Amino acid sequence: MPLRAFLLVFLISLPASAATLPADFTETLLARGIVRPTAMALAPDGRIFVCEQTGALRVVRDGQLLPQPFATVQVFTEGERGLLGVTFDPDFPRTPHVYVYYTATKPIVHNRVSRFTASGDRAVPGSETAILDLPQLAKPIHNGGAMHFGPDGRLYIAVGENAVPENAQSLDNPLGKILRIGKDGSIPADNPFAGRAIWAYGLRNPFSFAFQPGTGRMFINDVGRKDWEEINEGEPGANYGWPVTEGPTTDPAYKAPLYAYRHGPTAATGCAISGGAFYDPEEPQFPSEYLGTYFFADFCSGWIRRLDPATKTAQAFATDIGGPIGLQVGDDGSLYYLAYEDGTVSRIDYTGSPAPRITAQPEDLKVSLGAPAVFSVGASGAPPLRYQWRRNGVDIPGATSPGYTLPKAEESAIFEVVVANDYGSVTSDPAILTVIDDQPPVPRITAPAPGLLYQGGQTIAYAGEGSDAEDGPLPASALTWRIDFHHADHFHPFVPEAPGTAGGTFTVPTIGETSADVWFRIHLTARDSAGLTGTTFVDVLPRKVHLTFLTDPPGREILLDGTPRTTPFTEEAVVGLLRTIGAAEPVSWSDGGAAVHEITTPAADTTYTASFPETRHGLMATYFDDRNLSQPVLTRIDPNVDFQWGQGSPAPNIGRDTFSVRWTGKVEATVTGAHTFLVRADNGARLWIDGRPLQIRGTIQLEAGKRYDLRLEYYENKGAALVQLLWSAPGLRRQVVPGSQLTP
Repeated sequence: MPLRAFLLVFLISLPASAATLPADFTETLLARGIVRPTAMALAPDGRIFVCEQTGALRVVRDGQLLPQPFATVQVFTEGERGLLGVTFDPDFPRTPHVYVYYTATKPIVHNRVSRFTASGDRAVPGSETAILDLPQLAKPIHNGGAMHFGPDGRLYIAVGENAVPENAQSLDNPLGKILRIGKDGSIPADNPFAGRAIWAYGLRNPFSFAFQPGTGRMFINDVGRKDWEEINEGEPGANYGWPVTEGPTTDPAYKAPLYAYRHGPTAATGCAISGGAFYDPEEPQFPSEYLGTYFFADFCSGWIRRLDPATKTAQAFATDIGGPIGLQVGDDGSLYYLAYEDGTVSRIDYTGSPAPRITAQPEDLKVSLGAPAVFSVGASGAPPLRYQWRRNGVDIPGATSPGYTLPKAEESAIFEVVVANDYGSVTSDPAILTVIDDQPPVPRITAPAPGLLYQGGQTIAYAGEGSDAEDGPLPASALTWRIDFHHADHFHPFVPEAPGTAGGTFTVPTIGETSADVWFRIHLTARDSAGLTGTTFVDVLPRKVHLTFLTDPPGREILLDGTPRTTPFTEEAVVGLLRTIGAAEPVSWSDGGAAVHEITTPAADTTYTASFPETRHGLMATYFDDRNLSQPVLTRIDPNVDFQWGQGSPAPNIGRDTFSVRWTGKVEATVTGAHTFLVRADNGARLWIDGRPLQIRGTIQLEAGKRYDLRLEYYENKGAALVQLLWSAPGLRRQVVPGSQLTP
């Protein structure tokens, strides 16, 4: 059915899941109850500052989540927006400044970097100072948000391209970039692009990055579109290629990833790189082979892996984490991480002992009479681990797994579990089961109606109710809503938890994720007076059509949402979403739109055809009646560059010994590989391909079917006049570059 409904009744709040770790490592749960954690920073005094997407900056001190936030900012939380980044002044706490990155609501919806002054565990009231305001946001995703001070004392900020791919390649806006600014928001004079905060560009959604202590080496984690996740080495002025390229590339115009992994469901694949940290602490505790390695996490696959930067190989470290995010290595040598789905902060330590350890204790439960009771434990140690659950101190036959379910709870009892391996055993804390003569509430979603399909721009109303056998109809104050936007095998929070209401509305964006493998999930939870809860949800699916793209002549390249695509192709699309179609050269479109224009995905299958003008071959030539390229007297299209004028000149009005020429246009490779260009000239010449100076001879990597900028300059200074442009490549003998591969 287009709308799927499921009823899930939870009698308890399940404990946070424990990560599966290598032997000799253990995990400690430091804090829970954090609402949608997005980032964290470790203070020098041991405190942990954690961003909640909903706008609160929480503090964990001595293993306790403090009840009062350090500060709360008003944020716009649609999609991936919200409070997304935090860092400290390099001299913190002597310079008591805390920096945050969040989606501000005024005067327009945009991302902002602000500085607060700390006084203990709270921000000084009124101390917020905005030091950087980014442009108005067009779409709810790809915000970036990570911030760190570099070893040079400058503040580096990762900014997503806001799901507008062309932003990444433009130096006219700060989106899809790594920015570098002073503590006060000023632009350093030594930035690679004068007068701009831009430090590196060509990024899609650099959600996290890290500096290596000691060396200052920088790794940027860029979330990919559909095929690859990237770890890029940070360099000033670098262009990482999005949206022209994603994943490994040999194109010399772009800096290829240091390491990339594919999308997929395996133990080494994923779909969203969500954190990274170098292991170079002041006091190492992990084994020596961990020093200098780079931990990185994938949100979708729930793992943490470690990369050896020298060999560019990665291996498994931790698995079974509910949305790992925000990795940090502490001065104490521990690895810290956030679990988005569980709302927790955890610490991983090395014990040096293979004996078992409890990493997540079973929790007390309160259940209805006759209802099932579910216990679980987290443990680590050398495998195989053996489990034995006990009830009131007596072994339960067959209860030998990490989890235990009592099918029918009839009386209160105490449960515990013994975890053992060949090196020892450990007993968990007791978990008290309380059985009450009360039934859990039953929530019911009454809207949207079954079969509803959504489209971009549509406002969807949701409503529901709850009833309880003991309490009767529940008031709106007993209901809590949450809406998530699902994409393939992961989700983005769309509407945060909203308690105390019987319903509401939300509007489907017309901009954002363009994949058709998406849907909204609307959750409703009801809570009765005894504290029991029941939860249900509905999935609302999109209305889809097929968009077909053709070109005349066939096989030409167009841009769909800024990404180059070769025609013909057809893709599924969600009705009502805005898409951008265009081409890198003038074309006319079948819908009458400009060469580059937006379309609203129509309600029926539609074909769009881009008609390209008849291709002219050759290069645009400008002839100058001097040797300095300063007095143009003739412009024409030359079919190629293969001239032997001898003692003559190119035209009657040009002196035979005192002229120069500039040819410009594009060259299209016929094969992929290293191309060597050679200019034979008498007297002087210089050549650029794809913006790279090759002088009169040079080699550059080209891709078959792709066009590259070409510029050739020549001057004649007495004697015979000669100029030829030749190339060679694998399987291609040296020859004059043919006119069929040149366009003006």
